[in-house]
Amino acid sequence: MDRKVVIIPTYNEKENIENIIRAVFGLEGAYHILVIEDGSPDGTAAIVKRLQEEFPERLFMIERKGKLGLGTAYITGFKWAVEQKYDYIFEMDADFSHNPEDVPRLYQACAEGADLAIGSRYCNGISVINWPIGRVIMSYYASVYVRTVLGMKVYDCTAGFKCYRRRVLETIDLDKVQMKGYGFQIEMKYSTYKLGFKVKEVPIIFVDRKEGTSKMSSGIFGEAFWGVLKLKMRKIKPRQA
Repeated sequence: MDRKVVIIPTYNEKENIENIIRAVFGLEGAYHILVIEDGSPDGTAAIVKRLQEEFPERLFMIERKGKLGLGTAYITGFKWAVEQKYDYIFEMDADFSHNPEDVPRLYQACAEGADLAIGSRYCNGISVINWPIGRVIMSYYASVYVRTVLGMKVYDCTAGFKCYRRRVLETIDLDKVQMKGYGFQIEMKYSTYKLGFKVKEVPIIFVDRKEGTSKMSSGIFGEAFWGVLKLKMRKIKPRQA
């Protein structure tokens, strides 16, 4: 059976973390979860530790000191998952903006030949619920900008709901990834694309969080805007064995 792990970064997600863990474990397919916990002061880690007693062979956690950012959280998780020899490695938010019911659809896309499956808000029009119109427009046109500058045939360039085959993360030089917020999501997709892997978008409906606080900021968008121009100038090389 394929080994599958869902990586969930957390910072102050006590309202969501138990429900999202139980939702993923309720799926068919024996998914594992790795929580990357950035020192949440609200007790998120304690909730995960309690659940680890219930799911000792399926739920794992790496605790980090301080809020170190989304990109470094996923890099930490990717390295762990590759070391543990998982076949399929997922990125997913803790706040239910990514519907756990879509996880098997991303897996299926990779099982059928994709190297990276992206849960896409924009490949079938715009599929976003509960976002202010200004944020929808900013996010949609950010993807148009990225697609235009980088020449990458992906409609949702900033998506954070994804499934990778392990070989992609073994090939990308994770230590050379430079961007952190939305920019990290763009850089990982672009690296996958430039290294010749097959990328497929799977349409999803994105629902903004109902519980907890959004981590979005204008700085995240600023990094992505300027970072894309720098990314265009860089030569993406595979990791040296």
